[in-house]
Amino acid sequence: MAKGGRRVKIFSALEVANICGVVNQTAINWIRNGHLKAFTTPGGQYRIYAKDLAAFLDLRGMGASDEVLQVMTENANWNVLLIAAEQYINDELKTTIENLLTGYQIIQSYDWLEIGIKITRERPGFILLDAELPGADTGKFIQTVKDDAFYGRPKILLMSGSASFNDEGNEGKRADAVFTKPLDLGKLETAVKILERHLDQAIA
Repeated sequence: MAKGGRRVKIFSALEVANICGVVNQTAINWIRNGHLKAFTTPGGQYRIYAKDLAAFLDLRGMGASDEVLQVMTENANWNVLLIAAEQYINDELKTTIENLLTGYQIIQSYDWLEIGIKITRERPGFILLDAELPGADTGKFIQTVKDDAFYGRPKILLMSGSASFNDEGNEGKRADAVFTKPLDLGKLETAVKILERHLDQAIA
């Protein structure tokens, strides 16, 4: 799956109604009243992207069904790895990782604002995050990204200056892999390949 790019799932109004436990007309009314983002086919039928359905459900506290959660996992772009770290670390890693993980697009973010924008826009499948990046709560960020289907459930690869980071708080426990700085690129490559296999098995 990681080499196949992004799968985009689109729901009909009837499918949305079934997921939400309402009649078809209610789903149509949500769309017509601007509550649920949708587009129309050439035949005049409403269609809803999975990310828009997930956002609609989350905003109303309805909770996403297993089907929507699965779709959002598939909707992440597993060809993209985001390096979320200060610029000097980012620039040191980018070229090396590009050569190491051929076939991946490597994108960079240097601060929390830019990280949020790029996660929302790009939906990277993997995020290599510096735990010491200043300016925000790393643990809260990981929890949000891992728990909210809107972001596509990316795999979080955490870099830390502490060898015992896994034992110090929830950040390391929620991450999919934790690396001690300086980053061992061989271990990074191995972790990504293992996570790829798990994703392929989960989606198959």
